[in-house]
Amino acid sequence: MARERGQLVFLEGLKASVDVFFHAHEEPHPLQFLREANAGNLQPLFEFVREALKPVENGEAAWRCPVLLVDDLSLLLSLGVGAVAVLDFVHYCRATVCWELKGNMVVLVHDSGDAEDEENDILLNGLSHQSHLILRTEGLATGFCRDVHGQLRILWRRPSQPTAQRDRSLTYQYKIQDKSVSFFAKGMSPAVL
Repeated sequence: MARERGQLVFLEGLKASVDVFFHAHEEPHPLQFLREANAGNLQPLFEFVREALKPVENGEAAWRCPVLLVDDLSLLLSLGVGAVAVLDFVHYCRATVCWELKGNMVVLVHDSGDAEDEENDILLNGLSHQSHLILRTEGLATGFCRDVHGQLRILWRRPSQPTAQRDRSLTYQYKIQDKSVSFFAKGMSPAVL
């Protein structure tokens, strides 16, 4: 519905990557970096984002407070793009979406917990420093539990506040159900009560 009304622009990576590999293009393709030996140039991907958010012919903004969803930024690292190039891409997208258009960005990044994945650590640290809100899901440290599947840590950063009052953190536990998720305070699972 939103796509038909022009409220949603979607780049399906798998279909687009097949298109990049098997069809010739006269103009730059958003995923052109897949064909390049040095896969560090994400400018065509950024241009795709910028073009999608451009004002329409009458000069009116087509998007009011747009939201850019990126699922999953870690895949770019798996495709050979360096963490610095990915952070540059995020920086340019933030400049366009957040500052120029007064919108927001939501980015999914996977943390494998592997201490040897230096590129992923650079990406996670860089994004953490740029973010105002961080939602981090993780399994339980104690292992499997039938009534609690994991925990969600929420970190709010208020850059305008003094350092001591800047960060606020909350932790909730959750259980995934058929079509929803139940959240509750730590130790307050229905199984415990």
